Amino acid sequence: MFKFTRFPRPALRQLGKAAALATALVVMAPAQASLTNINAFLSCRHAQLTEFPGTIVDAAIATPQLSTLVSLVVAADLTGALSGKGPLTVFAPTNDAFAKVPAPLLDLIGSDPKLLTKVLTYHVTTRNADPRRSLIPSQVPSLQGQNLFLAFGAEGATVNQSVASCKGVKTTNGTVWLIDSVLLPQFK
Repeated sequence: MFKFTRFPRPALRQLGKAAALATALVVMAPAQASLTNINAFLSCRHAQLTEFPGTIVDAAIATPQLSTLVSLVVAADLTGALSGKGPLTVFAPTNDAFAKVPAPLLDLIGSDPKLLTKVLTYHVTTRNADPRRSLIPSQVPSLQGQNLFLAFGAEGATVNQSVASCKGVKTTNGTVWLIDSVLLPQFK
């Protein structure tokens, strides 16, 4: 006959944490489940955020590798929204990320204010979103309306399929994470 054993609550919490980590390891591909990748996850997860004494817009302006993003934010008239009360999280494509976008597509996006606003607001969420947070993928809604998918895999911390820096910038109204590609929402 089966006998049911009751575990004390602290033991159940520990079992829950262990089960979550074990589940994450099973979900990961075998190559990802190596000790090196777990160490990379822990190292990335515990990287300290850089503190910046201004808003997200101030931090972007002060970052030379975000000059393309800044010019597009100004063109879309989003500086006020990104300087407002947070918390906001911005996944900020670098100049190199914008350089990967074919010129005709970038010109099309930049020439249409509504389309530009949709693309830029797809990079923003009103939550404290940390792509380094968990081995188990999660999602957060963007200001544009569609979800962003956060995960930690073989490439490191990711937003959709873009790799995010492990070291974010904490501002007075949110956090900025540098990413290596431009996120494009699904156009309907």
